[in-house]
Amino acid sequence: MAMSTPTGLVDRTSFSTADIVKDVWTSLYLPPHALSSLSLPGHDAAPAAPSSFKIGPLAQSSIALSALSVSLFRGGRISPSPSSPPSVPRVSVPLDHAVAEFKSERLYTIDNQPPGSPWGSIGGLHKTADGHVRIHDAFPNHARGTLELLGLPPDAARRDVAAKVAQWKSVDLETAGTEKGKVAIYALRSYAEWDAHPQSAAIDDNPVLLEQLAPGPPTNGISSTSTSTSKRCLEGIRVVEMSRVIAAPVAGKALAAHGADVLWVTCPNLPDLPALDRDLSRGKRTIQLDLHKPGDKERLLDLLRTCDVFIQSFRPGSLAAHGLSPRELQETNPGIVCASLSAFGPSGPWSRRRGYDSLVQTCSGMNVSEAARRGAGEAARVLPCQALDHAGGYLLATGIAAALHRRSRLGGSWSVHVSLAGVMKYLRSLGQYPDQTGFEGRDFGTQSDVPADYLKTRETAFGSMRAVKHSASVEGCEVGWEEMPKPLGSDEARWL
Repeated sequence: MAMSTPTGLVDRTSFSTADIVKDVWTSLYLPPHALSSLSLPGHDAAPAAPSSFKIGPLAQSSIALSALSVSLFRGGRISPSPSSPPSVPRVSVPLDHAVAEFKSERLYTIDNQPPGSPWGSIGGLHKTADGHVRIHDAFPNHARGTLELLGLPPDAARRDVAAKVAQWKSVDLETAGTEKGKVAIYALRSYAEWDAHPQSAAIDDNPVLLEQLAPGPPTNGISSTSTSTSKRCLEGIRVVEMSRVIAAPVAGKALAAHGADVLWVTCPNLPDLPALDRDLSRGKRTIQLDLHKPGDKERLLDLLRTCDVFIQSFRPGSLAAHGLSPRELQETNPGIVCASLSAFGPSGPWSRRRGYDSLVQTCSGMNVSEAARRGAGEAARVLPCQALDHAGGYLLATGIAAALHRRSRLGGSWSVHVSLAGVMKYLRSLGQYPDQTGFEGRDFGTQSDVPADYLKTRETAFGSMRAVKHSASVEGCEVGWEEMPKPLGSDEARWL
């Protein structure tokens, strides 16, 4: 049973992987009998990654939750009677495979070549007058904006940035860049400093927030073509995904692995991240639309009127300005599931701020605590994978599948929300391995470290791709990706 600590953080330090699954599952009011259909091979092997944080249990449990919730929905489609609990096909997620999948965007090759780094040359940790900040420069507009904020020319070098940053106080630069500006810079904080911040108290203890937007008749899918003989758990489920970077794309990728028709919508006027996109686009069709063009917006609205799920991860409030808030969408599409991924959650003073995995690690105390456990004299140490992104994506997929299940039983339209800070809070609540023991865990540094049976080779528009397979299996069902990476905008804005 989870208890509260003096800091207000729920104490889950005794939780096993199965306990994590049960905790999140019950918070979503999903039927307890389904938990007996889950197998977690290797769950007691710890640590599973080189970190003081319990990344192995987080990876295995979040992927297991997404697969089990999809399996539950599949069982409900086969036995749709609300009066009887659905049978749930057995799900298995091996620990090591799950941890490898948490680094999938780093472990693929195309024509035997690994992906390049998505990062620019000026970002990362910088020393300030009173501490440190981390600058996000993966997107060119953020890099250019940071140089402008610091009064530097576009061709400035990293040493020029370091010299300017050293003249600022950490929180002042964070405020000028992230709150008042249009870039992403966060101050390095300790746990004590984060716990004293008002945003810390505003983050929910449950990592997945699910609520009914409006009542309506039960349905198994607006576009459902599924039958009892279908081998794909989400066949016939239509998903519109408007996302960037890692977390929300992982959610769409997880749904696609179970047969959903996922249309990934990007904008031709916004920068992309090819090194990440190659992995995260597996299973999806890709279209490009510009919301500022009336014809493109109408095509998007046509898709949203006829989809089952809408996933978005833009800065809170930005899509609402275009008339795409959950409340407005459910009025035109009763039964829609609106899923949002944010940096800091739906409430609190930072609820509308942009943010990314590495920056949430920085501002919340995780990097300071990781460095202290490692004991190598570092000011900050990042996690060995984008654990908040990946767990956030699989938890968002869990919430979506839970909403689809609830919709099939209770009807209505539903809202799902997951935040990177919420995942951070949950991971922290699991506790850390003592001293340096966590860093004894194995690492999947390159593809050669990954067991061959975790990998699969497929042909793509860019060449022969060898990448980590999905780590979840569902008894009697097909799991995996049919669509392979292709140039953005290669497909038509229509459903299969």
